[in-house]
Amino acid sequence: MKIFISAVLWCILFVLCWPLALLMLFLFPLVWLMLLPFTIAGFTIGLIFKFISAVFLLPFRIVRAV
Repeated sequence: MKIFISAVLWCILFVLCWPLALLMLFLFPLVWLMLLPFTIAGFTIGLIFKFISAVFLLPFRIVRAV
């Protein structure tokens, strides 16, 4: 659904201002590539926090299961 909404918004932008729409079409992959390291870092930090919380909560899960 998100892709459909993006496509409709891009078509509206293309009708209203086609040079800006074409510029956005070519710049979007470049911006995505520039933001990719931050996305990977955020995913990694989230996994680290989940691992730390799992380690600290493990004794409580063991006690609850017994």
